[in-house]
Amino acid sequence: MKSHRKRTGRFAKPAIEHRKRDFTFLPSATRETCTYLACTMAGRLPFFSHLLLVCIATFIGATAAAAQEPIVQPGYKIGQPIPVSCLNRSTETGEHVTDASGQLSYVPFPTCNETGRPLELLFGVEKEINCTLDFIDDPFFHLLEYYVHNDAPLTCRIPTKPLPPSALKAEFEKGTQDDTDGQGSLSEVYTPMVVALAGTLQLSHLHIASSLNVLVHAAPKSVAPGTIAAATAYSISREPPTRIVIGDSLPLRFSVRWYPNTSLPSGWTGVGGHLTFSTLVYCLISAGASAAICLAYFRGIELPRRLKSHGKDRLGGVERGGLGGYGIANGGYGGYGYGVGKRD
Repeated sequence: MKSHRKRTGRFAKPAIEHRKRDFTFLPSATRETCTYLACTMAGRLPFFSHLLLVCIATFIGATAAAAQEPIVQPGYKIGQPIPVSCLNRSTETGEHVTDASGQLSYVPFPTCNETGRPLELLFGVEKEINCTLDFIDDPFFHLLEYYVHNDAPLTCRIPTKPLPPSALKAEFEKGTQDDTDGQGSLSEVYTPMVVALAGTLQLSHLHIASSLNVLVHAAPKSVAPGTIAAATAYSISREPPTRIVIGDSLPLRFSVRWYPNTSLPSGWTGVGGHLTFSTLVYCLISAGASAAICLAYFRGIELPRRLKSHGKDRLGGVERGGLGGYGIANGGYGGYGYGVGKRD
């Protein structure tokens, strides 16, 4: 009869608790599945098959963990276009328009005649941008009245980081939305850019200051490279305002400047302001010019005058009987004599 003794040593079957493997690094559902497979199949599969099973489980767990992490959107590259969209407002009341879900509705900036596209900024590029609105129709003319009269601001926004292609298409065709709760311009996807459009409202026409400064702050490269932190735009009185009526064109000129962080550089502080680099350079240039003028005067006028005066003094001593301070003196015996005397 065969012995039914319990096998021991290296031929003994491993206990079920010893067949479990450490899958704590996996998500809960994947960890339970892998633990069950490892317990039920241990001892029945060859070593390499068991190793393959562990590798597959590891790959599945890593894939599941990666799927749970948010996708990091890359930042802008230098010169990459940045689309500008503005808040959609009612032409009758100037109130903002919302969509079916209650979110603010944005529409692309009016098309520029120079490019045939809505207004776009270039990341990190400082330049003058001309954007002529070819035809001012009646609804847009009324919106300009609201903007100029400050009844409603021209509220625009730009993407903080580049939008995916699908979202960019929706931005230009249907107006864009984001998942930020509530209404307002604060968003994780977009950076607000309020345009302070100045002008004068008349009974039959408008006067608009069509030259605008655009200031854009980028986040520091060490924190978030290629990311926009803040932006604003405002009219300036560089030229006389543009007079427009319904049917005219509106030439807009944007002077874009970029800052590498959210801090403003020190500028002119008026009379009695702090010492700046430009002031220091001006002082150094003034000191150098003054020294050059003094040197030219001394060598061209003062030094020749002194040399001439010194030469006359030397010649005058010889004419008075000098020869280096010594002369021939009359006198002596019989009216003639020679004597040497030093001239003080």
